Amino acid sequence: MQKRNLAIDIFRGLTMVLMVFVNEFWKVFNVPHFLEHFDTMEDGMGLSDIVFPMFLFAMGMSIPYALERRIAKGYSTESTLRHIVSRTFALLVMGAFICNQESREMVGSRGLWVLMMVIGFFLVWNQYPKDWKPARWFKLTGGVLLAGLALVYRSADGALFEGLWWGILGQIGWMYLFCAITYLLCRDKRKWIIPLVWAVICLVNLTVIPMRDGGTFIGANAVADLAAALQLGKGYGAIMGLGGMMLTLADWYLADRPVSQRIGLGLAAAAVLLVLGMAAHTGWIVSKNLGTLPWCLFVSSLSVALYTVLRYMERRGWTGWFKPLSPAGTATLTVYMIPYLFISLWIFVNPTIAPWLTGWVGVGKCVLMAAVYIGCAWGLTKAGIKLKI
Repeated sequence: MQKRNLAIDIFRGLTMVLMVFVNEFWKVFNVPHFLEHFDTMEDGMGLSDIVFPMFLFAMGMSIPYALERRIAKGYSTESTLRHIVSRTFALLVMGAFICNQESREMVGSRGLWVLMMVIGFFLVWNQYPKDWKPARWFKLTGGVLLAGLALVYRSADGALFEGLWWGILGQIGWMYLFCAITYLLCRDKRKWIIPLVWAVICLVNLTVIPMRDGGTFIGANAVADLAAALQLGKGYGAIMGLGGMMLTLADWYLADRPVSQRIGLGLAAAAVLLVLGMAAHTGWIVSKNLGTLPWCLFVSSLSVALYTVLRYMERRGWTGWFKPLSPAGTATLTVYMIPYLFISLWIFVNPTIAPWLTGWVGVGKCVLMAAVYIGCAWGLTKAGIKLKI
């Protein structure tokens, strides 16, 4: 059984820190453009455009470790499949709730609805002590609370609670389902299929996204419909998730190689992805909103390079600097959910954004809030409250 990989925890934690940081930009003015999301047809990407795909990459890196640990403990394939579906369902439910309150104007007290939503999440998916009998009643209470919130939900135009686009967590859920099942199907002497699937989905991405001159790579076909049916969309999520899985498998394969050689190979792989991205960039723009292949490859290159450096730092014992941020790597979902408690308070108070929260002063405020969220997650974890799916 593979032991826990601290470099992945750090990678995932840094990504979550950046995610809650950039999600604060809506509360300040005049954020430097290179930190923001670029416009759909603006050929390039800012810091905000690399956070989500890097998180998907980290998710992909974690899948082989998580599934191999279950298998080593004696869990059957059927049990593991149920576990995968259960985690996917949790992410889809949370994503749907968050998306409904963010995407449409609500009737009634939105602040109270958001607060009850977060409480419901923690009641259902808290990491309760093993064999603690009251846990089932807390979970049941949370389930009833969430069901009630879904039933009473109404948008300003009278729409009911629905799936919409599933939100960030829902997208992670669908990609986790696809990548985890792909790994289960390929883990026994067929791991070479995973790079093949990655390459095929890269081609799918090229066929469903218009080129920079407005044309199409292949033309009208059923590829886009098939991708939509598999919840792959334009394929960028699967490209990132499978890329993370391949990096973990390569790390295992090279485990006996000298550290210097592994570092060199990791940086070489990052360079290859960068060159591939540059080649794809001749035909397609870099666009997070469109989910173009150059964007995927550039972020993949950055992810491989960052992980390579973190893996080296881990082996050298240079990881103490991450300790203050560690909740973001080990209680990641809790950190992600904490801001919604503050959002509910924001809605109740409805403050005016101070005009001096602009430029780098505003960015500094976002850094401070990210630190507050991590501190809150640390406190909740110490109190035995931690989201775990």
